[in-house]
Amino acid sequence: MAFALILGAVSVSGFAPDALFFLPLLTLAALFLLWSRASSRKAAAYTGFAFGLGFFGAGVSWVYVSIHEFGGMPMLLAVVATFLFCLVLSLFPAAVGLLQAGPGGLTRRRALLLMPALWVLMEWVRGWLFTGFPWLALGYSQAVASPLAGFAPVIGVYGVSLISALCAGALALAADARLLGRGKAGMVFPAIIILVLAVAGFALKQVEWVKPLGAPVSVSLLQGNIPQEMKWREDKAKTTLDSYMAMTLASSGRLIVLPETALPMLLRDLPLSYLEMLSERARALGGDVLVGVPEHAESGDYFNSVLSLGSSPVQVYRKVHLVPFGEFIPFKPLFGWIIHVLHIPLSDFARGEIIQPPLQVAGQKVAMAICYEDVFGEELINQLPAASLLVNVSNDAWFGDTVAPWQHLQISQMRALEAGRYMLRATNTGITAIINQRGEVLKRAREFTVTRLEGEAQGFAGATPYVRFGNFPLLGLLGLLLAANRIAGKVMTAREKQKPGRRRR
Repeated sequence: MAFALILGAVSVSGFAPDALFFLPLLTLAALFLLWSRASSRKAAAYTGFAFGLGFFGAGVSWVYVSIHEFGGMPMLLAVVATFLFCLVLSLFPAAVGLLQAGPGGLTRRRALLLMPALWVLMEWVRGWLFTGFPWLALGYSQAVASPLAGFAPVIGVYGVSLISALCAGALALAADARLLGRGKAGMVFPAIIILVLAVAGFALKQVEWVKPLGAPVSVSLLQGNIPQEMKWREDKAKTTLDSYMAMTLASSGRLIVLPETALPMLLRDLPLSYLEMLSERARALGGDVLVGVPEHAESGDYFNSVLSLGSSPVQVYRKVHLVPFGEFIPFKPLFGWIIHVLHIPLSDFARGEIIQPPLQVAGQKVAMAICYEDVFGEELINQLPAASLLVNVSNDAWFGDTVAPWQHLQISQMRALEAGRYMLRATNTGITAIINQRGEVLKRAREFTVTRLEGEAQGFAGATPYVRFGNFPLLGLLGLLLAANRIAGKVMTAREKQKPGRRRR
């Protein structure tokens, strides 16, 4: 149990900012070995739970910073809430441990079919159950640097998770052969599996899934660095507005992007003269400015929105996938009291329309995602292949000086890989960045600085396989693996019955 806990915690270094992409493959392989030696289903479930507790405890402990330091939740209650959150997330690897358990040790069937398929199935379920929390899916650790990143445009982040889990299964088989004294012979097949997958991933990285569309567009991404504790104070509103106006007037990009809720007041309360000045600057550059601002609609609902101003007609994108307890309160009769504990402004937004067209600005068609929305790749592709660029505006000030902004940047890199599009990130405190269609960070701003990130972004046309088919091929593949595992199990059982004097290793 203690070893599994340590393995889970160590796995987090495989993700940004450390990005030791090989590490999660090793730790998952070790977990597979532990499961194969568990004395019972219950023991396997506990082992998976311990791994999950170490993994999520180390990987998403920044939740405490969000709800205590910036959300105002009392320290003790915030500690309990964060711990309970990690406990719930740990149930997913616990479920994998329970479902994969059985006699026979670490067979090829178990290591290459059952364990990888169940691991990824639970990741996928975690990505949508109770609105979903797909943060730290295994595939994110392989973004860009790993040869396995080549699978991202084909089968998405969960597909990369599956290929990674297959590599972990092969590593576990090799280690098991070594531990059982089978020598090099038992390690050849696992080595072939890993080599084939790595070569295939590298080859896929060379494929050009999309084509450039027109000339690059100049961009200015603004990072206001407004402290979260100051952001919504009325006496600081003018300073914030003046700061973003000055940055906008100094910008040279045809597309200027401000962060999520950059202007800390409702759109209806903003002076028309202020909006007109933003629009005039964009028109002078022959382009548009995208402004993050909360919106109070005629229906009476509040929306977390992005407004376009400038040469193109005014357009609005309204955030669809909201953060539970941060932007809306689920099951209000049960959890409504939390509003009085958390001091989060505008914590009851309404959802925008599920399908919204890309914003046509600065000669590009922009697929918008506000903050947490870019964690859901299967939702972002709703705006593709029509969109030529991806834009994410965020206020990662909620995370403070933790690993979360780096993890979020890595998630954005995976979205760029899946879509075959540039991703532009404009964030309040960082990490503001320009990411190309291969997921590579071309330019980024320093965290916690007031700055403009100036650069160019190339629009693209066409569709990767993932854009065309989403997660359906991956889910079909998981079904095939689980079916193959079941069939292989029945075949082996039948053979054992026919040869009672021999036991399957």
